[in-house]
Amino acid sequence: MRTLLFAGMLAFVGLGASSAQARDLVLEQFFAGRTVAEGSFSAINGVKRTFTVDLDGRWNGHVLTLVEDFRFADGEKDRKTWRFEKLGPGRYRGTREDVRGDTLVSVKGDTATFSYVVDLDAGADENLVRFHDKMVLRDDSTVLNTAWVTKYGFPVALTRVAFRRP
Repeated sequence: MRTLLFAGMLAFVGLGASSAQARDLVLEQFFAGRTVAEGSFSAINGVKRTFTVDLDGRWNGHVLTLVEDFRFADGEKDRKTWRFEKLGPGRYRGTREDVRGDTLVSVKGDTATFSYVVDLDAGADENLVRFHDKMVLRDDSTVLNTAWVTKYGFPVALTRVAFRRP
């Protein structure tokens, strides 16, 4: 009887802990307003770059517009603008100026996954790579993004970004 009671108490405590920890990532809630990020890019050819990003998110009730201002450690600056159209609960269609076509974003619980093709613009030749992003809500103020970059299906780089709400 004690064993059964103890097991029941453990199950109850476990349920309480898991529900308290479970949070859903809602892009338009986390990224609306100002967000800051720090990240790194590491390629198999030895290229390594670190960067910071200032993000400004605007939600109009249907589309999240996310302006990203990048500052790389070597002094380069870049601006990218994502537009995420909400298709339904946990589903978005994303576009960005350097992305070929659309990306479909799927959010399940605290995790968003999406994949998209980018032309890295190596001069006159196309340099198409695919990013495979996985964003995980760590707490109310932090999302961690890990993106594998592939070319012809082979991994060629890894990007890690920590987004924080100030």
